[in-house]
Amino acid sequence: MGVPEKLAARMSMAEQHEYLRARFSRRTMIRGGAVTLGAVAGGAFVPGATAQAAVPTRSSAPAAQHVDGALVAPFGRHLAWGNDPRTEITVSWQVPVAVKKPFIRIGAHPWDLSRRIDAEVRTLYTPAGVGASGDHTQYYLHAKLTHLRPGKTYYYGVGHQGFDPAEPHLLGTVGTFTTAPAHKAPFTFTAFGDEGVGYHGLANNSLLLGQNPAFHLHAGDIAYADPSGAGKTADTGFDSRTWDSFLAQTESVAKQIPWMPAYGNHDMEAWYSPNGYGGEEARWNLPDNGPDKKNLPGVYSFVYGNTAVISLDANDVSFEIPANLGISGGTQTKWLEGQLKKFRAAKDVDFIVVFFHHCAYCTSTAHASEGGVRQEWVPLFEKYTVDLVINGHNHQYERTDVIKAGKVAKKLPIGGTAYPETDGVVYVTAGAAGRSLYAFSAPDSYEGHEHETDSVASFVNTKDGKVNETVAWSRVRYLDYSFLRVDVTPAPKGRQTTLTVSGIAETGDRVDHFTVSRKAK
Repeated sequence: MGVPEKLAARMSMAEQHEYLRARFSRRTMIRGGAVTLGAVAGGAFVPGATAQAAVPTRSSAPAAQHVDGALVAPFGRHLAWGNDPRTEITVSWQVPVAVKKPFIRIGAHPWDLSRRIDAEVRTLYTPAGVGASGDHTQYYLHAKLTHLRPGKTYYYGVGHQGFDPAEPHLLGTVGTFTTAPAHKAPFTFTAFGDEGVGYHGLANNSLLLGQNPAFHLHAGDIAYADPSGAGKTADTGFDSRTWDSFLAQTESVAKQIPWMPAYGNHDMEAWYSPNGYGGEEARWNLPDNGPDKKNLPGVYSFVYGNTAVISLDANDVSFEIPANLGISGGTQTKWLEGQLKKFRAAKDVDFIVVFFHHCAYCTSTAHASEGGVRQEWVPLFEKYTVDLVINGHNHQYERTDVIKAGKVAKKLPIGGTAYPETDGVVYVTAGAAGRSLYAFSAPDSYEGHEHETDSVASFVNTKDGKVNETVAWSRVRYLDYSFLRVDVTPAPKGRQTTLTVSGIAETGDRVDHFTVSRKAK
């Protein structure tokens, strides 16, 4: 399937590459600029669902020709929990061209990958003329694994016809993952938002590995394939190929640590479906326990140890960027309250962590605070004493005091302790994963460089536009690249169990730390 021998003898390597690229690319345009999302379902432990077309089309891209599978290396591996992290995980990856019979191998040892399971293929075609994209087809593969054993490390390899990770010369491509334990045990997780593709994202990813997290939360604005971020087909600069670079960049972490995203405004890629999430559904296979898989595929929850984690889609309540405002018809907020009520009553859940994109409380001069979040969700966070809220959107690190009813309920200095059952809620903006930084109106104030400020001038985005406000809750401000580390320490019933939250700079220095404590159930 390569360059014919007679032609190759007369061609340079660059010419041979161009020949192969032209031969195996899909260059037929779709009338009207529509984009198709198709899938071929394959079996796993439990067969995966078939993805549907993102938008109606009058024609579709032609079937791709297949190249020799031995020449096609999978890349961009990324893991995601299923509904139960103790027993379910999805392994996802990408191939640059169509392949035959993709699969995953899994086993208890790297030399014993005897269990072979077919993978599901989701093909995402973007014709030239959609944003700045060239004519481009992306092939995403997913294998959902269930009936796993809690607290066990598995080895896996992904492949297809002609590329078998069980072959001795490919054992270097084998990865690992570890399921959640059956019982409460100490663990660490990390979080950030607004990564994109670049050196700072790479640097933060390298530091993440050193934290040995059980999973990682990405609070939206993932790859920035749509740099405009308004969620409209009029957005300029969209390039679907950015995702290829992003998944390659994050593979060193995401191939072994479940990478759990929430969706931000730059993740509404309007060309793929009315709600802009058709491309996201091709790339990710997230828990399906949310209120509306069609309109809100990034809304879900899971429990790891003694901690419940809830991912929300703040595009649904955003006054600032209203492309998807009200898309759930209120069902997301109702679902959120149901989840909070269930987890707060659950005998094995001590902590509730909620993460999403737009900030509830932030003093950035760029986006500041989102009034829709304050209106719809903050009262529920306080009613059910949520332990930690993590946001992105603003490209900096900021942490609040303990807040209740919009005011400081308790000052929380660096190194302090919050008691959500009586005090209120702490909010952290961790949006400095990699994209260009924003600014504060007040001086930086962080560990080792504290600068007390009684009040900070800011604003909140409301349905009537920006409303200026002067706030007293901005406790820590750090304007450089960083991420969040959270250490969870369970305790016997009736004793104090803790979340120790740390802001970690790209340099590895700690810029903030505080503790959230409550009585263990």
